Amino acid sequence: MDETQALAALSALSQATRLRAFRELVGAGPAGLTPGQLADTLGCSATALSFHLKELNQAGLVHSERQGRNLVYRAGFEHMNALLAYLTAHCCQGEPCAISPEPSAALSCSC
Repeated sequence: MDETQALAALSALSQATRLRAFRELVGAGPAGLTPGQLADTLGCSATALSFHLKELNQAGLVHSERQGRNLVYRAGFEHMNALLAYLTAHCCQGEPCAISPEPSAALSCSC
């Protein structure tokens, strides 16, 4: 991942509905969710959700697949992991660090 890709992903996640949608898709795992399921969960209109999913898709954070008459959206875990790797690439001045097993501090290192 390069800086331009990281900025696009972070920009897409900087809006509340998109962040919430992405988190729901991460939680859904490989099964994904339909736009209807997401709209119900998030309490937003299908039109607004469509706009937000398009932004997340353009940033590489979500992917869609047609299954019969439905679209199923899934989180782009590979892209998400690449973003996390980019953000933590220079953690601890390049030295290996111990990641805390606490969920609230999962991305903090104890250098």
